[in-house]
Amino acid sequence: MKDAHKYDDIIRLPHHVSARHPQMSIHDRAAQFSPFAALTGHDAAIRETERLTEEWVELDEDSKEQLDERLQMIREHLAERPEITFTFFQPDERKQGGAYRTITGKVKKIDEYEHRILLEDGTALMVEHLVSIEGNPGM
Repeated sequence: MKDAHKYDDIIRLPHHVSARHPQMSIHDRAAQFSPFAALTGHDAAIRETERLTEEWVELDEDSKEQLDERLQMIREHLAERPEITFTFFQPDERKQGGAYRTITGKVKKIDEYEHRILLEDGTALMVEHLVSIEGNPGM
């Protein structure tokens, strides 16, 4: 029973309040005891690994030639702002592979220097990523 009275001499003393350091808010005190994620970003890394990408498939020479012919037709009718549907490969920014996408838009410019096709909505498509070109540039 001696331990029960061990702190009797200090138990009723007033709580010390520092004159130098401001008192911590209840919110900040509670945060000290909140769960701690020792592996910050681990869940995001797992989700990123699980995300699937597609592999880039190199076009054969016939397909490349057909794309070149379609691009030449677009160049000839560029002033008419032809509406064309492009299918292209979009490389993934974070990991190997990417995704195949399709977009339809009016062609504004073919940038020979940068090897890009610029659409009126501001989209830029890399020529080397093109898979197919659909539409009639002369209409």
